[in-house]
Amino acid sequence: MSDPQHPYSDAVVANGLVFVSGSLPLDADGAVVPGGRAAMDAAMEQLKQRMATVGVGLADVVKLTYFVTDMALRDLANEQFIELWAEPRPARTVVGVAELPRGVVVEIDAVAKVSDDRSASSAIVSDDRSASSAIVP
Repeated sequence: MSDPQHPYSDAVVANGLVFVSGSLPLDADGAVVPGGRAAMDAAMEQLKQRMATVGVGLADVVKLTYFVTDMALRDLANEQFIELWAEPRPARTVVGVAELPRGVVVEIDAVAKVSDDRSASSAIVSDDRSASSAIVP
């Protein structure tokens, strides 16, 4: 069930791909994590938690997007990216934006593939929708 502050799904599985909504740098209590690298790490942790709800992880990521309020944060994004992924790394974009929700400095979203060793249907809710897609709130 969505609410006005969160009117979207955290992750959607469709045709063997997982589309993960933007993740903010929030701590376990929902407070904003300030700063550069600490904020990047907190946003990545949120992203990992969202991916885990549909059974994928960082190794499954094929495309990552960082949204940053200061392009100077690109170097920190590069540092984090290199630490988390070995070659060949996922495709990646860093987009400079004027503002992000709650005044955070970074938001990260991702596209991941369903692992080759499991069926996409294992992450799919059976209902009236096509068996090739599911929405995870």
